[in-house]
Amino acid sequence: MINMGAKTFISHSFRIAWKDLIELYRNKLGLVLLIIMPLFMMVMIGFIYPSNGSTVTNLPVALLNEDLGFSNSNLPSQAFITGLQQINDQTHLLTLSNASSIEDIRDKVQNGELNGGIIIHNNFSESLLSGEQGTITIVTDQSNPTISATMQAALSATFDQMSTLLAQQNVQMLNSSVTTNNSLAIIKPYNVQTEGVVSGNPSYFDFIAPGIMAMTVMMSVMTGLPVAISQEKEVGTMDGMMVAPINRMSIILGKTLAQVARGLLQGGIILVLAVGLFGVAIQGSILLVFSLLLLGVFAFVGLGIVITSFAKDQETAQMMMTTLMFPMMFLSGVFFPIQQMPWYMQSISKFLPLTYAVDALRKVMVLGADVSDISSDLVVLVVFGVVTTIIAVPIFRRMMTR
Repeated sequence: MINMGAKTFISHSFRIAWKDLIELYRNKLGLVLLIIMPLFMMVMIGFIYPSNGSTVTNLPVALLNEDLGFSNSNLPSQAFITGLQQINDQTHLLTLSNASSIEDIRDKVQNGELNGGIIIHNNFSESLLSGEQGTITIVTDQSNPTISATMQAALSATFDQMSTLLAQQNVQMLNSSVTTNNSLAIIKPYNVQTEGVVSGNPSYFDFIAPGIMAMTVMMSVMTGLPVAISQEKEVGTMDGMMVAPINRMSIILGKTLAQVARGLLQGGIILVLAVGLFGVAIQGSILLVFSLLLLGVFAFVGLGIVITSFAKDQETAQMMMTTLMFPMMFLSGVFFPIQQMPWYMQSISKFLPLTYAVDALRKVMVLGADVSDISSDLVVLVVFGVVTTIIAVPIFRRMMTR
């Protein structure tokens, strides 16, 4: 008798889920949007944050040489310019032009013609020839901090490389016993190397792809529930299910299963695009990735049911969902590392389930973590899902009796 009751309960739940999915299939526009949203999001963000090493190239930068006697081709300032041009021919970081003065650089930066400038000071050659440091100034565009920081870091690394090469030449000139092989050890006695936890060089898109997957699953669940519940209340089909010989829990489970299918479909589309189109390497288990997506759906379904049950109509429910989703997108580490946020924002992020879903997916996909490595994230998601489901069930029952 118990087995028959359980079979009936499961059967009713699957029928309700199948009904919701059939309605989605019949709604051609909704089905297209369900597939288009992850495609659009991945393609748009994927090409905004390219997966290759450098994110910017051919930045327009003006070069101002104030060094006295710069017409002499043997001066260190001319050697510096030649070396800079040779390195730039390989990196294509800059589009170099000449400037007549510092005011010329500032004017062109202000009107958008340049992203910055390089100034070789008037005592550059004299300082180097007398054994002192030559001064170079990098002028940046503070209106665009990201580009400014990128250009400054790249130029600083380039100048450091050129400085090392010049120092090697000077050491060899001063001491005939010094060779090319051992001059670098004299100038830089420490050979500092970096190595990641996993092989390869993950890009920013490897960082952002897991966050987009978790966010899309959340959005699919949170936006799908108002349609699945509030709309049926408005058109009256919910009354038909209430008078049918169906367990109320079957209705909740059926609605949940339909949202699970929607979320996993969109998560799968994003995963395929991330790997096939943008070369994201999945270091961990694919099965664990989908299990996390499934757990993410479970964590958000209860919250979605609670909010939808309190809403009077579909429009109000969707507005409430949007109000809740918008801050979660930016406070859960989807696009920006939580560690770079102010402390009070970091504190808020700890109360958002999306934070733990993103963190777990990122550890598995980028670092190859296993279940034991993400146990704390799993516990939070499970507890959050269980608590919200326990709260959602009586609220949903009360809503159906109204």
